[in-house]
Amino acid sequence: MMHMTIYWGKKVTLLVHWWKTRTWVSYILTLLVCFLFSAFYQYMEDRRLHFKASASNPSPIATPLLSKLGRARRVSPARLVTSLFFGVNSALGYLLMLAIMSCNGGVFLAIVLGLSFGYYLFRTRDD
Repeated sequence: MMHMTIYWGKKVTLLVHWWKTRTWVSYILTLLVCFLFSAFYQYMEDRRLHFKASASNPSPIATPLLSKLGRARRVSPARLVTSLFFGVNSALGYLLMLAIMSCNGGVFLAIVLGLSFGYYLFRTRDD
């Protein structure tokens, strides 16, 4: 039965029917995976934003609207890679959201702490 409120306990079914925790060891390993996956999400977001910033043209010269539209339709490897990063990062974010929807308090805390730790580690640098 799926919980509809936040509960605290070691018995969790996470994302798929075969990922079930029954012991404290499996529960703690699951929380560790959630924490690391959340930090990895922040790393991927940082890489995506960094790649997008380095691939874009930082020229401050104003161009007419028509030239911007013509340039936007051009297929470039940088735009494709940026789109790929965005797709992967969106998928990771939705998986984290689905994991939180398990309504387990430990999973919720592991993901929020992992996101915070990853943000601190990867996205608070002065570039």
